[in-house]
Amino acid sequence: MNEVKNKVMLNTKDMSAGSGRTKPVLDPGNHVVKINSITLDQTPYDSESYNIHLHVETAPIGGGFEGFFRDYNDQSKGRYDGQIGRVRISPFPFKDTTLPSGREISRDQEILKHMITLAETLDMRDGLDSIEAQTIEEFMTECDRLMGASKLINMCIGGREWENKEGYVNNDLYLPRISKDGIAMEALDKENSRLLKFDRAVHVKALVKKESSNDETPFKANSGSGSDFEL
Repeated sequence: MNEVKNKVMLNTKDMSAGSGRTKPVLDPGNHVVKINSITLDQTPYDSESYNIHLHVETAPIGGGFEGFFRDYNDQSKGRYDGQIGRVRISPFPFKDTTLPSGREISRDQEILKHMITLAETLDMRDGLDSIEAQTIEEFMTECDRLMGASKLINMCIGGREWENKEGYVNNDLYLPRISKDGIAMEALDKENSRLLKFDRAVHVKALVKKESSNDETPFKANSGSGSDFEL
């Protein structure tokens, strides 16, 4: 009798076109990650508008995985053990504004609400409540000290596709907003999970390619599989 061997399942998930290696950067999807740091960053177009970035990393991958350098200028610090990504905590920046309905939105209060959600996910609400600061910038520095280098949690990460000048499509990553369908981050051991199940059609804003004119070359040859990803 011929022995039936177990077949190895082939899969292209997390691979780049130029090699068979796992990509060092996260794509949108459901991921188990830890937060290495939290930054409050001004938007380039408005000094009063902020994004909160969660700098996340997956659990160690192993198997010859080669992550980005932890510090490109000091490579003695080694490489990340997992895939990394810079994820905005909200699809939209935080800014004082007044809605068409007349409701006033406070930038700082909205940021505090998001920090509560994050702290409760990490079981760090008591630590968050102990923070006192004069400015939102000082408050977020303390949040980074408290919740950076955190334990692993579940995340549903969405994003927006964009094309760099070399013609490569990258992802601007962010957490989808809370809705009746579920939440974007959750503890690993949470009973009765409400975590969003990633759906690319719902959670990723696809790149819309501009139509080429008659005198333009319809296809652009790429010489490699590089990345412009920066942290």
